[in-house]
Parts: sequence; C-alpha cells; structure tokens
Amino acid sequence: MDYDLVIFDNDGVLVDSEPIANTILAGYLTELGHPTSYEDSLRDYMGAAVHRVHDLVLERTGQRLPEDFDETLHRRTFAAFERELRPVEGVAEVLEKLVADGVPYCVASSGSHERIRVGHRRTGLDRWFRDEIIFSAQDVGKGKPAPDLFLHAARRMGAEPARCAVVEDSVLGVRAGVAAGMDVFGFTAMTPAAQLAGARAHFAAMPELPALLG
Repeated sequence: MDYDLVIFDNDGVLVDSEPIANTILAGYLTELGHPTSYEDSLRDYMGAAVHRVHDLVLERTGQRLPEDFDETLHRRTFAAFERELRPVEGVAEVLEKLVADGVPYCVASSGSHERIRVGHRRTGLDRWFRDEIIFSAQDVGKGKPAPDLFLHAARRMGAEPARCAVVEDSVLGVRAGVAAGMDVFGFTAMTPAAQLAGARAHFAAMPELPALLG
C-alpha cells in the first residue's frame, strides 16, 4: 500500500449515521424556529462539528441557540443511533485488509468522542478502534474544514501529512484533508463526486477503496 497512514472520517464513512443525524438536526432547528430541511442540513452541516451550527444560525438570524442545544441534540441523536445505526457496508472488510497488510489507520471525526464511541459500539466497529487511534474535533477545538484535526491525527500517529490518505464523504472534510496536504479519497455514497473537489479519486462503494489506496 502506498500510504503510511489511512485516516477515516467517521459519520458516513464508517457508520451510516448521516441520514439519521441530519434528519434529527433539521427537525430540531425547525422546532426552535429556524426552518431547516434535511437537504439544508446536509448542505450546511454534513461533516462539521456542532459549533458550525451555532455559528451559522447566529450569522444568519442574529439569534443564539439555547444553552442546552448540544445536550438535547446529542441525546436525541444517540437514542436514534441505538435504534437504527448500521456500519457502512463493506467497511469491516476494508479494515480487515488494512490489518492484514500492516497498514496503520485511525479515525478523525468532527463528532465528539462520545458520539464516535456510541456509534462504534452499536455497529460492532469498536473492535477495530482502540481509544488511542480515535481523534475528535474536541481534541483541537477547531473542526473541518480547518486542517487541524487531520494534522493532529497524523502527528499523534507518527506519520507525515504527505504520506497520509484521508477517506472522506463531505465537502468540508475533503477541504480539510486537502488543506492538510494529504491525499483525499472521496466516498460518493451521499455526496456527488462533482461536489468533492480536490479529492485524488472518488469511489461509490467501500470494496473499491483498497485498490485506490494502492
């Protein structure tokens, strides 16, 4: 394989959480008086840390979200994950191949550590991800599209950015990986390839990924 480290996004790449999470986010914002469709949520917030929701609502309306917004959003989202969440089809086989080939990997997600862990336990992916290879925007204080999280993950894993491959499915995530100086592989299950500008290659199904990585 051509890379020293493979960095996976979590939501939409490892776990099929984006439809669940964005349905809940859109509904909650609408409930609070900020009409938001599912499509709006995907466009504006997919791949982002929750602080982006606060920032955009304040910028657009001049209003701040309730102090308990994050807590309520997470509670609703985690409850739905426990009922509905599934792993992305084929991702376990990709992880098996990386292990067999001795290629280091990690996850770098805009979600909180708790959100990542809840999703991994529900889907059985926790067997692949010990704590020391899980990185969250919480660790750097600045989420995607800033490159900080990916650079932090590479540094902690002992890899040079130019020797890292990023697996992403969001516009913001691809921008972050490119800004970090890494090769990005765009997963197009939910986002059209044309929107993932800057990715080195695109793929529509997880079984295609190992060949792209070399």
